[in-house]
Amino acid sequence: MAIDINKMKARKSALENRGGQKSSFWRPQDGEQTIRIVPTADGDPFKDYWFHYNVGNNPGFLSPYRNFNEADPLNDFVRQLFNEGTEESIKQAKNLMARQRFFSPVLVRGEEDQGVRIWGYGKTVYEQLLNLVLNPEYGDITDVETGTDLSLHYGKPAGASFPQTKLVPRRRSSPLCDDAVGGDERCAELLENIPDFDAIFERKTPAEVGTMLDAYLLGETADTATTESTRTTSTTTAATTTDTASSVDAAFSELMGT
Repeated sequence: MAIDINKMKARKSALENRGGQKSSFWRPQDGEQTIRIVPTADGDPFKDYWFHYNVGNNPGFLSPYRNFNEADPLNDFVRQLFNEGTEESIKQAKNLMARQRFFSPVLVRGEEDQGVRIWGYGKTVYEQLLNLVLNPEYGDITDVETGTDLSLHYGKPAGASFPQTKLVPRRRSSPLCDDAVGGDERCAELLENIPDFDAIFERKTPAEVGTMLDAYLLGETADTATTESTRTTSTTTAATTTDTASSVDAAFSELMGT
């Protein structure tokens, strides 16, 4: 008896889901995949958020200041480090400063049964996407009837230090949901169940960020003074981690559970 492909897909989906719950995120694998960016109600499928990484063992979290213009003890600490101006303090500031990431809802071809998921990417890919959507030859690549699938090539080229992403639009437009996917009824279901961008990331209060920073500083220094004193006098003695793309990508993967 031949292998039941649908059952194999179900097993793969169950393996990839975290804690028995469906993941809202999608991360490309090495090689080529085909995706379709899905239209959003506000007409902007490109969302950007700012994250802090490398604060002890904490996963990445939203910057209160850069995202919501709220008080942000970590942002204040980073500015203090830059103002101090030493090589060590600037190195630590760059390690802790907020970093911008971009997100879009996508339907992955061959995995339509998993619904619309959120794809996170960096500035280089964002620039590729903007150049594409502003190219009049393609028009609205997210259009449900006449949009364009994207061939995504992901991997580390020979001699490169980090993986790279290259996007190539398909030569012909296509519907988001043809009959094989489920037609108009399935398409409406997919569009109604796009993950809520405002709910997929946990939002930390300024007080919570301050507590995390306190724990980080106390754990990274041998100073027994008060936490407030630590913030203002121990900036150069806290251990620092080299600010590399690999460390940020690793933290981002942990954040998304990939």
